[in-house]
Amino acid sequence: AIDVTLKCQIVVRGEKTAWCQQHDHQTLLPTQARSYELPAICPAESVGIVQFLMEIDHPSPEIVDAITHAMAWFEASKITGIRMERIQVDATRFRDHTATTDLVVVADPDAPPLWARFHEIDSFRPFMCNRDGAKVYSLAEVALERRTGYAWYGGWPRRLIEKGYPEWRAKHQLTGGEK
Repeated sequence: AIDVTLKCQIVVRGEKTAWCQQHDHQTLLPTQARSYELPAICPAESVGIVQFLMEIDHPSPEIVDAITHAMAWFEASKITGIRMERIQVDATRFRDHTATTDLVVVADPDAPPLWARFHEIDSFRPFMCNRDGAKVYSLAEVALERRTGYAWYGGWPRRLIEKGYPEWRAKHQLTGGEK
């Protein structure tokens, strides 16, 4: 399982990044999950993979390399200067939930970093997707049902960056040149 996990790490221009939400079971390449979950680099799922790899007591050089590159990608792909804000709206019932608030992006230079749920594989550009599979690049372009029923932005890697990764590096006496 660890070998397959390492082989699934997405490589862009010769550099390892992180992982997709779903990988093809034969080619191991990123693949589409639900209609609004296109192939992408996915910070939320990648955090769980990195945490899993960090739990290995005696990590091989390949595991150290995978973790180090994923952490570098988290740092490079973070989004700063914005936060999410919920605003009251008239209740709208959808198949899977009722929206009583909307979610909007607000400029905030003091906000902690966020990551998009999906980042384009070649450019790392954050994107969102409507239920019909149409890719969009701003939260405002996402239909209310998907905007309020899915986590498009989050702080998923933050705890790893601030605490987990530094502790793991200290535990394994890693000094900085492990890529």
